[in-house]
Amino acid sequence: MIQRMTVNAIFLVRRYMPAPYLFALVLTFVAAILAMTITRTPPSEVVDYWYRGLWDILTFTMQMVLVLMCGHALVDAPLVKRGLDWFSTRPKTERQAGVLVFLIGWATALFNWGFCLVVVGVMVREIPRRLPGVSKGYLAAAGYTGFAVWASGLSSSIALVTATAGSPLNIIDLMAHQTFSLRETLWTPYNIFGVAGMLVLMPLLFWRIPISKLEPQTPAPEQPPSPIEPSAAEGTAPAAERTPAEKIEQSRVVTFLLVLMGMGYVYTRFRQGTFHLDLNMMIFLLFVLGWILHVTPIRYMQAFHAGARAAGPLVLAYPLYGGIMGLMRDTGLADWFAQLFVSFSTAETLPFWSFVSSNVINLFVPSGGGQWAVQGPVMVKAAIELDASLPKTAMAVAFGDQTSNLLQPFWALPIVSIAAVSVREMMGYCLVALAIAFPLFGAALLIF
Repeated sequence: MIQRMTVNAIFLVRRYMPAPYLFALVLTFVAAILAMTITRTPPSEVVDYWYRGLWDILTFTMQMVLVLMCGHALVDAPLVKRGLDWFSTRPKTERQAGVLVFLIGWATALFNWGFCLVVVGVMVREIPRRLPGVSKGYLAAAGYTGFAVWASGLSSSIALVTATAGSPLNIIDLMAHQTFSLRETLWTPYNIFGVAGMLVLMPLLFWRIPISKLEPQTPAPEQPPSPIEPSAAEGTAPAAERTPAEKIEQSRVVTFLLVLMGMGYVYTRFRQGTFHLDLNMMIFLLFVLGWILHVTPIRYMQAFHAGARAAGPLVLAYPLYGGIMGLMRDTGLADWFAQLFVSFSTAETLPFWSFVSSNVINLFVPSGGGQWAVQGPVMVKAAIELDASLPKTAMAVAFGDQTSNLLQPFWALPIVSIAAVSVREMMGYCLVALAIAFPLFGAALLIF
């Protein structure tokens, strides 16, 4: 059964899935047509809402790009690189490599989604160099499947904003005047069940799934030129011959003072009892950790700039999804989809149907925070009226976001860019993984 499903999924994806940027364009046109036919929005208004959405998402886009580039800088730190090099030499067979990449993707996604995508991309690039003949598409799919727990981890956009009082994206706080800590969203039986289920079931899947050997060989990507002048790179001149500018760039004292300021701020927040691990704090901690691991300012600057290559595809496609988000939100199309499922929900089943509707809406708005801004008001209002669990309903939307990413290739773009693998060669495997992840997280919401 798995073999037949995999063969069919790979065939369909290779034949019909467009490039990720074109995928976003197709979804734009589909959303526009649905808005004009379902909500009867005039074409002039559809275009206006779409244009506004292109720019409404810029702040969140910058936050997401910073998460990714900070993650890239962490991966490029010498200590982390040595660890990844060691891991890439461990697998001796293709299936061992697939399971290993999944486990690394799963573990790093729970820590930080940007770090996960970069680590997986590096592993998919490095393992074939040590294990010739391994399928990059298979490895990329395994790692991207591990990414499908990101919204259940510490960088979950919805969990973080729900824990942040006063955040404009904390829909629950705005409508119900309540804030829920991570203990009430991430450390719950239904979330732990889904995360643990992925840890058990997906290695079994990638150990048995048939591996296609028809993928084209993609040349390794050229490394972008360093944005730093050669004279500024560390080690280009003996310490005695360095200019004052070079000494500052390579000074550990500068980094020490910067880290001291950062940790001092975090310590003050802890003492005042105002520390919250929201999205901005997560980015800030990634900065601090990167400064520590790279030791000197110039090393961190080089590593951070190198992450621009991985972030580039996101910057290209994200405004389009912002346009789709504006179109879905302002025409009422997202409300229509959400209300469709809310109409037959009860207090016990609302989280499950929120999860199902989230899988649909995420195809058009593939961003945890962006999707929550569109879908959250409808689901929170329904939860208040039905007396359903507010944090569980919020996490149900997060679950739908992460599982439907196995169908939506947007977040695979950094992996594709770093590893030089075609998205068509990985998404067929991901569809099979979705057939397991969808009922797993759905069952978690119904059982607990």
